[in-house]
Amino acid sequence: MARKKRYLTARMPDGYVKTIGPTADPFTHYWRIVAELENGRTEVFWGHTRSLAEAKKKRAATQDAVRMRGWKSFVFEIAELEESAEPPAP
Repeated sequence: MARKKRYLTARMPDGYVKTIGPTADPFTHYWRIVAELENGRTEVFWGHTRSLAEAKKKRAATQDAVRMRGWKSFVFEIAELEESAEPPAP
């Protein structure tokens, strides 16, 4: 049986909105890392997961990334995805 396609939206504390879809994948959470480099530039990494526990595991890898990529600081955030049948209005 085919899964129904829907849109998934993450709303981050800083007002950023990310929409995924249409998708039938069972994603529940969106994660984002905003890292500041030593030279003042910013890197952003993001993804979506099938559980809150899976999203929290992504944070564990940040300590290696700090050393490997030379981050001065970073913010790791997780947002629960909101499901809708139609894409959000622009």
